[in-house]
Amino acid sequence: MARFDVTDAEWALIEPFLPVAATGPLPRRMREQFNGVLWRFRTGSGWRDLPERFGPWNTVYGRFRAWAVAGVFQELMDGLIAEAAARGQVGLELVSVDSTIVRAHQESAGLAVAGETLDALEQALTEEKGVPLDQQVSVLRVMRKRRASPSRTARTRARRSKSAPHYADGERPVPAPPSSAAPAED
Repeated sequence: MARFDVTDAEWALIEPFLPVAATGPLPRRMREQFNGVLWRFRTGSGWRDLPERFGPWNTVYGRFRAWAVAGVFQELMDGLIAEAAARGQVGLELVSVDSTIVRAHQESAGLAVAGETLDALEQALTEEKGVPLDQQVSVLRVMRKRRASPSRTARTRARRSKSAPHYADGERPVPAPPSSAAPAED
């Protein structure tokens, strides 16, 4: 058994949740394949990099895919949490969210609203509350939308047209082909 493989006690809890066909042979290496799935997600490597001790990578991937489609992992989590609760080994103080993976969208910092829309909202809020907006408690931070600026492509076109030479007749001169050698003298 390798360092991060499932122990016998852990396997005794996990094995009943893994499906086995009603007919046909029993999977011989289901524990190794389960360990292979855990190894792949723990290391973040590709399926083709799976060590040979877990079996052929495509077999392990096929088993993982079948389990995922059948909802086996959700049932496994639900069952393991229920088992831990029955043993009195689970508490909400163990639940946490790692803040390094929780991110807000870049636009979640404030709401951009067009000026006339903002004015209408302010008027409606003032009428509803009966108090001028500047005297109300602030519950929402709203930023006025800036004037629409030209698109990036329009700015690029404008920049290029300023830097490009202008010709009176509208046609560009045809450059002479480069000569590699001086003309031969007779």
